[in-house]
Parts: sequence; C-alpha cells; structure tokens
Amino acid sequence: MGSTLNGTMSGRAATRAVALVGPAGTGKTSLAEAMLYASGTITRQGSVEAGSSVGDSSAEARARGSSTEVNLYHFDYLGDRFALIDVPGGAGFSADGLAALQSADMALVVIDPAPERAALVEPTLRLLDELGVPHAVFVNKIEHARAGAIRKLIGELQPLSKEPLALRQIPIRDGEKVTGYVDLALERAYRYRPGKESEQVAIPGELLEREHVEREHLLETLADFDDAMLEALLIDEVPGQGLVMADLAADTAGNKVVPVVLGSALSDGGVRRLLKLLRHEAPNPKSAAKRLGLADSSALHVFKVTNGGAMGRLALGRVLGGGLGEGDELIVGGEAERTGSLFFVQGDKTAKQSAAHEGDVVAVAKIDGARSGALLGRKGAELAERWLVAYPPRNAAIAITTRDRKDDVKLSTALHRLCEEDPVLEWAQDDASHETILRGVNEDHLAVVLGRLQRRFGVAVHTRPPSIAYRESVRKSAEARGRHKKQSGGHGQYGDCVIEIRPLARGEGFQFEDKITGGSIPRQYIPAVEAGIRDAMQQGPLGFPVVDVAVKLIDGSFHAVDSSELAFRIAGRLAMGEAMAAAAPYLLEPIVKVSVDTPGGTGSKAGSVLSARRGQILGLFPHPDWARWDRVEAVLPESALHGLDAELRSLSQGLAGFVAVFDHLTELSGRHADDVIKARAAETH
Repeated sequence: MGSTLNGTMSGRAATRAVALVGPAGTGKTSLAEAMLYASGTITRQGSVEAGSSVGDSSAEARARGSSTEVNLYHFDYLGDRFALIDVPGGAGFSADGLAALQSADMALVVIDPAPERAALVEPTLRLLDELGVPHAVFVNKIEHARAGAIRKLIGELQPLSKEPLALRQIPIRDGEKVTGYVDLALERAYRYRPGKESEQVAIPGELLEREHVEREHLLETLADFDDAMLEALLIDEVPGQGLVMADLAADTAGNKVVPVVLGSALSDGGVRRLLKLLRHEAPNPKSAAKRLGLADSSALHVFKVTNGGAMGRLALGRVLGGGLGEGDELIVGGEAERTGSLFFVQGDKTAKQSAAHEGDVVAVAKIDGARSGALLGRKGAELAERWLVAYPPRNAAIAITTRDRKDDVKLSTALHRLCEEDPVLEWAQDDASHETILRGVNEDHLAVVLGRLQRRFGVAVHTRPPSIAYRESVRKSAEARGRHKKQSGGHGQYGDCVIEIRPLARGEGFQFEDKITGGSIPRQYIPAVEAGIRDAMQQGPLGFPVVDVAVKLIDGSFHAVDSSELAFRIAGRLAMGEAMAAAAPYLLEPIVKVSVDTPGGTGSKAGSVLSARRGQILGLFPHPDWARWDRVEAVLPESALHGLDAELRSLSQGLAGFVAVFDHLTELSGRHADDVIKARAAETH
C-alpha cells in the first residue's frame, strides 16, 4: 500500500483522536474498556480491579490499581475510526499524557457525580482552556448519584469552566436507582440495557416539567452562538431537531460549549450514546493540525518515546496532514531519517501496519533522534519541537546508589532511557555532594520510576533524601600562616605563606588578592597558593563548602631548591584551614521561595503547614487566574521541602501544588545548626 507523508491515503476516513482526562479514580480506563466493548472491539469487558482490562497492563499500574502512564487504544464504531488516549489522572503521572493531549481532536473529561468533588476537575478544565482543545464531560458512576446531585454538580462545575456547560441528559430514577436518561436534544427517554443499545421509552410524567426547563436552558446556551436559534426562541418557535444537532456539533467542535452526558462504565450505561456524540461532534484532525500550527504541512507529532520490549525504541505519535508509510523520510534533529515499521497500539499489544492514515496514532520504529513534543515533517517544512504547555514542577527528589556496585554503569544508561520516556523525570550527578539525584513530580512518581528501574533494567538501588546544600562563612577577620616543610631523601618540600581573611557580603562569593612584595614568594607559586586556598574552601571547619570570603596573600618564604607548586598549594590549604577556624565560622542554610496554589478555603491551612516547617509567610491572596483558588507565598528552608507535597495534597483533596526556587542563604544557629553539624561529622567519620 503506497503512501507518502504529504499524500492522502485512500480507503478510510481520517481517524479522530479522543483523550480521556480527569481526576484519578473517576474511571477513565474503565470507560475506555467499556467503549472498546460497546464498539465490538473486544468480546468481554475486563476490569481494572481484577487486572483484566486492556489498559493499565504494566506491573506498576496493576500493583496500584490505577494508571501510571498513558494508554492507547483503537476502535471502529458505525464506520468511523477512533484512537483513544487514556491520560493518567494521578498528580504524579498526568504529565505523561500532556504532549498527547496537545494533538487530540477532543477531550472527554471523566468525573464522578458527587458535587462536593467537582473542584477536583478544575485543573483539567483550565489546562484544556489553555490548550484550546474542544471537550465534553462524561459523568461516570451515575448509579451512585444521589437525588438532585446532577443539578448541584452543574452548579459547582460551571464557575470552573471558561465555556458554558450544556447539559445533554437528565437521569431517570426508579427509587434510588438511576435506570436511564432523558436526551434533551432529541426529546427522547432511554432505559439502560447492559451490553445492548439503550431502549427508548416514554418520558416519565414526573420529569416532563424538568425536561422542558432543562431543554430551554440548553437551547438558550446554543442561541448565544447562532442567530437563527436565537430568533426562533424569541418568537416562541420550537427549533427543528436538525438545527439543534447541527448547533451542538458546531459549538462543541468549535470549543464554544461543553456538553455534559451521563453514564456508567462498569454497567455499560450510556456508553453507546457517548460514542454517537463523538461520531457527530468530535472535530476532524484538521482542527488539531491547525492548533499545532500546521497550515499546509504534514507532520508526525511525537508525544512519547518508549524503550524496551521486542520492538526496541518506539516513538508514539499522531499523523497529521496526510499519511505515513514505512520507509518515509522525516527530518529529525535537522537530519533525514527513514521511518521503520509502524504499529498500532492496543494497551500492551501492538499490530504492525504497512502505513498509517491521517489522524492515526501510531508507534514508529527507527527514528532514534525523535523526542517527546517534536513535530517531524519532510525536508523544507518549518517544523520544530514545540512545548505548548509547561510540565509540572519536580517537587520530589531522592539520592540513589546501586545496591550492587557492578550496576553503576547500567544505572546511567537506565536513567537516560527512563528520562527519555518521561520528560518530567530528571537525573543529575551533584558535583558538590557526589550524589546521583533523581527528581520527579512527587513521591508516588519516583516510587513507580524505581520499580521500573528494577523490573526493566535489573538495577536495584538504595535511596535517601538528597544532601542539603549547606554552606559556611566567617564572622570576622583573621590571619594565619601555613607552612609545609618536609625533608626526605633527595629534594625536600617547602612552602610558606601568610594570609588574611575577612567576611564578604552575602552572595559575593570568593575574592583573592595578591599583596606579596619583595619576592617573598616567587610569582610562579602564587597561583598554587590560591589553588590550595580553594581546596580548603571545599570543606570548612564545620564540614561544608565556604562562601563569601575574601583572602589576601600578604607574606611568605621559599626555598631555592625545595619549593614547588605542590608545596605552596599544601601551604595555602593549611593557612586557609587555620584562618577559617580563627574567624568564627558559622553555618548557612539555603532558603527557597515557595508559591502554593490551593483550592479556596484551604489557603490558611497551607499557610499553617508552611509555618510549622519554619516558613515565613509573605502573603495569602486570591489566585490571579483561577476564581476559586488561593495562592500562598512564603520563604522556608530547603530542608523543609521533603514531604511537603504530600502534606499539602492531603489537606486539599489532592489538588494543591507548589513551585519552589532558590532564594538566598541565611544563617542557621542553635539546635538546628548543632544537629546539622553533628550529622555531617558522623558522615565523614
């Protein structure tokens, strides 16, 4: 089957990509399973809890009972082709689907029906607004909805959404149980039938008045964007069903309204109606291409890289603007690379394809230079890596060492591959502490990464909190002599220098001044003295690197035969050690500035948490962009950041987050300083 990236492949309509997003625990992966079953793609609906679902198949996801990485699926429904991108909802894992979300045609926000949990979806809605991705809301677990819950839920959700919500259905109840729904657009009622199409029934008499009121509200919402609809309502004319459905499709695709539908993934309620909504109202891939800046160009938008398995390294991405065939040439990092095999991904299964159609989500082999976030086109296309949204801050860090030293070489290779797959993960070798530091979103994120490190690469590690970058300085001036004299067979060693040190203002670093006169130290040995002083500053009398000190070299002596650069370097180190000890050294700790965003009403609690960690509150005020959120700003010790993310989330239904940046060094004294110095001494002995 021939194809090119610039050509359009025949035989099938473009695939539309739908992202499943929303808070953790709302049932996104279960809904994906239900959609696969309703479309006939699978013959039996599996369960996340039982470990039999198509998605969440990794060992980490199975162990946690929730998604830890993006899941991909494909299905056909009534002749239309769809790709599902199931984005994890947990705070530590949602970043895995951010790049994929950028190229989706539509997002389906999955929530549960409890009004008191509506605030959990606000970050998702804000992100979709930022990206400009059309979206709908699916209220899952409708069987658990209390009477009146949906009306209250809409009231709680609307202030969180930039676009007006368009309630499409109201529930039908039989006692306490939800047994079906009334479709407000079609003015029809349906009763759920597990495993089958819902059965059309008469609208219950007790719902006729509510159906009329809610439908009027739906039509008024649509009339805000359609003069024909507005005119019909003004003259009390009932708009034709064709006009209503056309407006819903246009306004949803245009990201003007957000439809809200009801259902149950586990009991297969309302899932087929949801699929029909996607058929009629999800926009085609050209909208996503335009959003990514692809006017007349064709591209592969890479949103994730995976390593390992039988296929080796694969770039997961979406084909936009045309088709893609095996062997097509793409520009990757400025160089032309030919694509290898193409695969469709269904959970943890892959199926090889000779070519991909426009809109398909595929895994591509052999484009080794591709990175997450890249738009890869043909030669001459002005495409580049584009990061349309910021990844969440890395608020958790651990120091790691291999349990078996033979794994040291394997560790760096494994970490490189894991960071390539997960752009929000970062590792580095700390030059000061000589620690390998791994940084992630939160503790849950790092725990999963360590599991992958051992399972996939066979590297087990010990972990501990990273060393805090304590420093030390001096309070007063001091003078000291450093003399290194050693006589053995042959040439001896002789170096002698006298220095004065004094404190500098915070942040001025280190200054060295040569005041030697009369040749007491030959010029060629002066740099060696400075090098020795710098050596001594790597670990001062308290055990930490020295900062903000000025050193003046004022005198010394030499031996015509025995003096050398090494001898004067040792002398400089000895002099600096003596001077520091005599200059009243004291400890400095790093202070970070923290900005905490938390739901309204929890700002004071967040402030109390920061204060309890020796934080100084700078301000508590409304969030500048989000209507019902607070922002708390404070400065606190870097050592107080450990565990802060988990504590803030525990008081905010998992929503609060923070950004911390280094601000300054400040003196640490008293019991806290004693504890740090004792711990340092224990480490070095």
